[in-house]
Amino acid sequence: MTTSSASVARAPRRISGYWYLAYLLMLVWQPAFDPSARWWHWALAGGAALGFAVLFVVAEERGGAVREWLPWIATGLGIALLTVNVGASVFLIYAAAAASMTRPRQPAIRWMTALSVLAVVLALVHPVDMVFRLITFLPTVVFLWVVGMACIEDRERDVEAARLRVDNARIAHLATATERERIARDLHDLTGHSLTSIVVRAQLVQRLAPTDPTRAAAEAVEIEQVARAALTEIRETLAGWRQVALDDEVEVARQALERVGVDLHVVLDRDVVLAPSVEQALGLALREAVTNVVRHAQARHCTIRLSEQGDEVRLEVVDDGIGASAQAGNGLRGMQERMTALGGQVQRVTSAGTRLVVTVPQDVAG
Repeated sequence: MTTSSASVARAPRRISGYWYLAYLLMLVWQPAFDPSARWWHWALAGGAALGFAVLFVVAEERGGAVREWLPWIATGLGIALLTVNVGASVFLIYAAAAASMTRPRQPAIRWMTALSVLAVVLALVHPVDMVFRLITFLPTVVFLWVVGMACIEDRERDVEAARLRVDNARIAHLATATERERIARDLHDLTGHSLTSIVVRAQLVQRLAPTDPTRAAAEAVEIEQVARAALTEIRETLAGWRQVALDDEVEVARQALERVGVDLHVVLDRDVVLAPSVEQALGLALREAVTNVVRHAQARHCTIRLSEQGDEVRLEVVDDGIGASAQAGNGLRGMQERMTALGGQVQRVTSAGTRLVVTVPQDVAG
C-alpha cells in the first residue's frame, strides 16, 4: 500500500452535516416580520433556500466541481439577495464553511477575510436602518469566522486521520512482511539442520543394517526423535516463541559432527553475558555454520569459539575442510539479516577450510 500524503489531503470530505441546512430558515425572517413583504418575497426566499439545499446535497454526495464552486455560488447568492432579504447574509457563512472544508488553512483564512470585508461593505450600502444592519451583519461576520475555523479544524483532523490510517496500513504490511521473513529464516535454519541430521543417520542405518541390525535399529529410533524434535521446533517457530540456547546448540553441533567423523573443539568464554535475543541469533548462526560443515566441508576438525574482543562479542566457527566458492545461500543471508538488525556483522573466509566470524557490539550483546 503506497498512498501518498498528497492523495490523502485530496480525499473527499463532507462539507458538514445536513443539519446545517436548518440555518436557511434565516431567509424567512424578513418576509415573516416585514409588513410590506409580498408573495414574491416568500417565493424568492423559498426558491433560494431550495436551490442552495439541492446544491449542498449534491456537493455532499458527489463532490467534484460542485464542491469546489460552492463557496463562489454561496457568495453570489448572498450578494444578489441581500438587497431584498437581509437573511441572505447566511450565505456568507455557508461560503466560509464550504471554503474551509475544501481548501487548505491559509487559502481558507483568506476566503474568510474577504467575506468579512464583503459583509462590512454590504452593511455600509444596505438600505435598511443601521440597527437592522448591525443585527444582521455583525453576527454574520462573527459566525463566518467561528464556523470557518471550526470547519478548518474538522478538515485537518480528517486529513490527519486519513494519513494515520494509511500509516497504520503500511506498518501492518511491513510487520506482516517482517514476520514472514523471520519465519522463513527460522524454518530454514531449523529444518536445514534437522534434515541434515536425519539424512546422515539414514545413510548410517543403510550401512549398518546388513552387519549390525541392533545399532541400525537404535539409529532409526534416533531418527524418529530428531524428526519429532524438528516438528516441535517448527511449531514453536510458527508460534513465535522459540528460544535457542547457545549451550544446547553446541551440544547438538557436537553430536552432528561426531556422526560424520569431525572432531569438535569448543572454547566458550563463560564470562560473556548474552541477552536472550542475541543468544538466539548467535545460536541460529552456529546451527547454520555447523550444518554447512556437515553437508559440504568434508572436514576432519572443527573449532567453535565464543569470546569478547575489545568492544564486541565474537563467535567463530572454523573447519579444515575443502572450503567453498559458492555464493551465500539463504542460510547465510538470513544470518546476515539477523546480525545487521543487532548492529553486528558476518564474515566468511573460504581459503584453507572455512572460517565464519559473527560479531555483535558489546553494548548490544549484554
